[in-house]
Amino acid sequence: MKSMDKTLTELCGNDIRYCSYEEVYMALLSLVQKESEKRAVPATGRKLYYISAEFLIGKLLSNNLINLGLYDDVKACLEFHGKSMAQLEETEPEPSLGNGGLGRLAACFLDSIATLNLPGDGIGLRYHCGLFHQNFTDRLQDETPDFWLGGHDWARKTDITYPVSLAGRDYTARLYKIAVTGYEGRTNYLNLFDLDTVDQSIIGKGIQFDKQEIDKNLTLFLYPDDSDDDGRLLRIYQQYLMVSAGAQLILDECTRRGSDLHDLYDYAAIQINDTHPSMVIPELIRLLCEKGIDFEEAVEIVTRTCAYTNHTILAEALEKWPRHYLDKVVPQLTPIIEKLDAVAASRTNDSSTAIIDSNNIVHMAHMDIHFTHSTNGVAALHTEILKDSELNHFYKLYPEKFNNKTNGITFRRWLLKCNPELTQLIENLIGTGFRKDASQLEKLADFTEDRKVLKQLASIKYDNKLALAEWLKNTQGIYVNPSAMFAIQSKRLHEYKRQQLNLLYLIHQYFEIKAGRLPQTPLTAIFGAKAAPAYTIAKDIIHALLVLSTVISLDPEVSEWLQIVFIENYNVTAAEKMIPACDLSEQISLASKEASGTGNMKFMLNGALTLGTMDGANVEIADAVGDDNIYIFGQSSKQVIHRYAQGDYCACDWYEGDPNIRRAVDFLTSEEMLFHGSQEHLTRLKNELIRKDWFQTLPDFNAYVVRKNQALADYAENPIDWTRRSLINISKAGFFSSDRTIQEYNRDIWHLG
Repeated sequence: MKSMDKTLTELCGNDIRYCSYEEVYMALLSLVQKESEKRAVPATGRKLYYISAEFLIGKLLSNNLINLGLYDDVKACLEFHGKSMAQLEETEPEPSLGNGGLGRLAACFLDSIATLNLPGDGIGLRYHCGLFHQNFTDRLQDETPDFWLGGHDWARKTDITYPVSLAGRDYTARLYKIAVTGYEGRTNYLNLFDLDTVDQSIIGKGIQFDKQEIDKNLTLFLYPDDSDDDGRLLRIYQQYLMVSAGAQLILDECTRRGSDLHDLYDYAAIQINDTHPSMVIPELIRLLCEKGIDFEEAVEIVTRTCAYTNHTILAEALEKWPRHYLDKVVPQLTPIIEKLDAVAASRTNDSSTAIIDSNNIVHMAHMDIHFTHSTNGVAALHTEILKDSELNHFYKLYPEKFNNKTNGITFRRWLLKCNPELTQLIENLIGTGFRKDASQLEKLADFTEDRKVLKQLASIKYDNKLALAEWLKNTQGIYVNPSAMFAIQSKRLHEYKRQQLNLLYLIHQYFEIKAGRLPQTPLTAIFGAKAAPAYTIAKDIIHALLVLSTVISLDPEVSEWLQIVFIENYNVTAAEKMIPACDLSEQISLASKEASGTGNMKFMLNGALTLGTMDGANVEIADAVGDDNIYIFGQSSKQVIHRYAQGDYCACDWYEGDPNIRRAVDFLTSEEMLFHGSQEHLTRLKNELIRKDWFQTLPDFNAYVVRKNQALADYAENPIDWTRRSLINISKAGFFSSDRTIQEYNRDIWHLG
């Protein structure tokens, strides 16, 4: 501690007790950057380049201090000088470089790659305003820019630039680098590209801006509104900037290390994270051909170098672009894509695998599968669905390419960082080996009948609920009952994730309580979610939940037993407060639609029990913990897929045939709701549920009510047994470490080092 005191005092230039939190933060940022550089190791052999539109890295200071082994000394030093680590963390802005699970997964992977001492960097874009900052105005989502860049930015500006041609005009992409520290491991980097000409002042009302001023807007926002042609074209501009600059960086690094580019695959492994970076395939081929390599060999080189991760079966998320869009933005690529389409056509007579279809639509996922050597799903169920149905035509063509890599999480952030009390208990019971080897959490199974341990675990959970309650009071002015069950659904707002099912349950409970059928314990339903600005129904669901929250809070008969809390501007920082406090983890997507989920793993690791469908990684969680330690409900994926295939689902029949469903749906436009809410938004949501309900909310409604009420009863009737089951979940969470996932990627796909 004395050494740290001296170091920090020197960096601050003053006695720490007289420094502001911002001054201490800047000193620690400098310290971390210096210590990180010491662990940077030149790559030998194959190096990974993980290309992704999102990296939801969260605040970096504490995570880096933990990984560098400095956290305890820094915390003790600050406390000695009367300063709080928690308050220091509030000084740090959260990097706004991602949105949901896709971006958080990418961040977890970079952490694990460095922890395992593997050479591997990320490649993405340096968004100035992220997705957006979410505000609630008149119980509606309102979007404003998330201005996170400033003096405390972890991204180091470099002198490295690359020319990128967009719509026939030359732009200059500049490289920024963020150090990625591994836990007791090496330092790798997240490489982010930007334009010096981007101008935040062009943003008008909300997040509106001129989408045609490419030099000023190109990296302003993640996923700019694509409800018009200009927005869709801007997506292509962004993606090409990322992959073109990234491809040039890769080739430069590999040639410096000795590659003649004919052997590129011996120096580089490129992982395409979802379809956003797909243009890296034709771009690499173009660049290799420019350097004198013939087309056929360039295709072979790129295929052996690149691999593709599929994250969804949702058609709207498997990107496809009208050919004329690509002709406009990246005319240099379209001749190559045409040639790739011809090569693909020579391999099969199945026109459904075409890269350019009969309507002149370019299918990015098709190009990824044809011209990479690996296509992986991200959970066992998801991969089987890809092979058996959604991508079966490709699986028949390339069975050797398909494999599964179940997602994982960086459990050091989601345990050591956000739940230190639980971490200490685990270390007292089984030692510290689990920090590097998460499978050692299995040793906790020896304590599931130890009442002293269970009481300690229950006390830690209650402390975390108190901490969340205090945070909600301080940040949002919301008061919650820490003795209530905390049931949390935090994830991107999308109909397939079915926040609307939770909404209907809460309306059902409202009526049950009004009728005198009281639950056995109070319930606090907590939501965290952003809806895409152009996703109308998703925003309607947010509105309905906020309105219902008001209706309940003003009814003393109901509010004693039921409360709804919607976290404003949900992000990694909020997740770190919510996840340790959760009792019941809501993972209720329509079976077959959630590729994996990673929130389910974070909640499980922190001792929450899962209420979910047999979807994504819920299937593997259920297998791990056993049927008695999870609450599964609803249709199976096979039933859902069959229902879609038959095309016989009629939501109106369920609405007309079930009085409980009809009562809940009708309440959306009741006098109580309309008094506080918008008739337009509430009516539209009601009509969507009755006339469409594409993600089959109504067929799963009754099963959801039964299982959730069972969870409430179990929680109230036998708290010690609930805690025992909580400990079983923690003990089985080790498999879902991203360290394990990365080891599998490296063993089967990358072969690094």
